Amino acid sequence: MRGVLKPCAGRAHTEHVPNCLCGCRTETDMQRNYQKTLTACYLGFITQAIAANFAPLLFLRFHADYGIPLGRIALISTAFYLTQLVVDVLCARFVDAIGYRTCVVASEIASALGLIGLAFVPDLFADLFGDPFAGIIACAIVYAVGSGLIEVLCSPIVEACPFERKEAVMSLLHSFYCWGAVGVILLSTLFFAAFGVGSWRILACLWALIPLYNICNFATCPIERLVEDGKGMSIRELFFSPLFWTAVVLMVCSGACEMGMAQWASAFAESALGLTKTVGDLLGPCLFAVSMGVSRALYGKYGGKLDLTKTMLASGALCLACYLLAAASSGAVPGLIGCILCGFSVGIMWPGTLSISSKSMPLGGTAMFALLAMAGDLGGASAPGLVGWAAQRAGDNLRAGFLAGGVFPVLLIAGLIAMRRLAGGKRDSAR
Repeated sequence: MRGVLKPCAGRAHTEHVPNCLCGCRTETDMQRNYQKTLTACYLGFITQAIAANFAPLLFLRFHADYGIPLGRIALISTAFYLTQLVVDVLCARFVDAIGYRTCVVASEIASALGLIGLAFVPDLFADLFGDPFAGIIACAIVYAVGSGLIEVLCSPIVEACPFERKEAVMSLLHSFYCWGAVGVILLSTLFFAAFGVGSWRILACLWALIPLYNICNFATCPIERLVEDGKGMSIRELFFSPLFWTAVVLMVCSGACEMGMAQWASAFAESALGLTKTVGDLLGPCLFAVSMGVSRALYGKYGGKLDLTKTMLASGALCLACYLLAAASSGAVPGLIGCILCGFSVGIMWPGTLSISSKSMPLGGTAMFALLAMAGDLGGASAPGLVGWAAQRAGDNLRAGFLAGGVFPVLLIAGLIAMRRLAGGKRDSAR
């Protein structure tokens, strides 16, 4: 005789409940399904790394193939990052209304279309309008839309999943951007060595296969919301929160600490060691990305045993030491070591700030993640300019630029202390 049907209100069970009305699955089954969500977000960050790092490898090729002045080619990166900033702002306002799944699937479609378009659209624009540069910019904007959506959406999607040790999971997630950047540089270099740089259009289409595949992952994996509809903090409420503005300072400093060193690592390797551009790229930004990825992966594995705020304070102190080492070292090798170790020190900053902010403001929702991503991008966009300006004022001395860049880890440490005090006061008032 069949037992009585027992409803469970859709809750997960540690064991299967026979004859349950909802056809429930065990908690282990649910964790297994959310692993697919995590894999999709891993590939999402790899897609973002492709979008950010592939075109810069082709800047000299664009100059040779299309006769585009190097000054105009520099605008490709400007268009890419400005588009990401615009997407960050729009996401804060519209993502919740449109839905996570629709937006994140659109991110992969836009990324794939932009990369594939890069292989065809510049030549098409050259034939139709005599301006291949406009075609390159159009493609950069399209895949930048995808990259911006990935940046905003993947973190809250993972944060909403029922994983233990969220801080560690978030750190491991962000490490995939680093591995993606390293993979793009190394695999593209190997491809060009084997088939010639003239085959770059084929490689652009091959890289597009990753977001094309990931469309299916995001279309079918379980996706939860951070907060229920109508219960998240509005943008206005966030703007009146001291915790939010402290988090903004942390994100600006996180992006600045990272990009202030990363964007100048290649130039420093070339000028300090007298290396070629290719070798400089491998010893500078590539090793910087490797050390940053190692840092995030280690925290992803062992982070559950560490206090996140204390770990970030230590990272800020190490980052300051790296900037000072690069600035004060009279030898080339110690300065380069400072650049590479800086990648390790900044690894936890961006994902760690997101985790601290989510824990301190659990109702922040998508708007908070989007605005914090914008703050990180602003920091990343402004810091290289400050380093370059200070270097120019000192007679094109990059060491002086790195000395000026040391202000960002100092501000990060001050922001972390303020965040801990504000979050502690909030908990005390709640009790």
